Amino acid sequence: MFERLREDIAVVFDRDPAARSKFEILTCYPGLHALVWHRVVSRLWRRKYRWLARWLAHWGRWLTGIEIHPGATIGRRVFIDHGMGVVIGETAEIGDDSTLYHGVTLGGTSWNKGKRPPALGRNVVIGAGAKILGPVLVGDGAKIGSNAVVVRDVPPGATAVGIPARIATVEDQARREEKASQIGFSAYAISADMNDPVVQAIHKLLDHAAVTEDRFNRLVAQLQRGGLDCGDAKAVADAFDPRQINKMLE
Repeated sequence: MFERLREDIAVVFDRDPAARSKFEILTCYPGLHALVWHRVVSRLWRRKYRWLARWLAHWGRWLTGIEIHPGATIGRRVFIDHGMGVVIGETAEIGDDSTLYHGVTLGGTSWNKGKRPPALGRNVVIGAGAKILGPVLVGDGAKIGSNAVVVRDVPPGATAVGIPARIATVEDQARREEKASQIGFSAYAISADMNDPVVQAIHKLLDHAAVTEDRFNRLVAQLQRGGLDCGDAKAVADAFDPRQINKMLE
């Protein structure tokens, strides 16, 4: 018990730069209180003292502003920062070293019995206000953006943002950066906001510009090999200034 508590305190120091002392963490962090209280009531739940477990969990919700069903499974070194409004359903699973911010919901989408809330892998980060609904799986190391609504599986290491959440894998981000480098600059840092239609339009334009630039250069090279003077065309191509586009996007 005390070993887990020391672990919980160390996690707060690691992930919250505002933490100043162990005493402050023990007395002023509702996320810590909720997790310690959950470990007590979950033991009662597993021993079939269901009403007592729910009643004590209800008091924990009243004291901390964090609602954790006694049937939820929570791993080690989990950190709930701020915590107000967090709701964790009965069959939810949270892997080791995960972090949840305030307003997060791990809930179900049906009234049927069985697996309803999601399962989170290890080292998952859930941003403030995010909702993960249904028996979906969020892979190890995934990140869920603030206020995202996730209703399908998130691969390990991926990032999900938007309503409904759109998923960007590490491979997707690498591919976009590679295409952007073809025209001499990288504007794809904006790809974190994948739900913004303006960002999506810029992505399409950049992809098209990269392909068009490559085709244009090949055409000019072929014409020059045929003995035609393409000086004007080459001057137009060389006039393209990627730094100007960077300034516009900034």
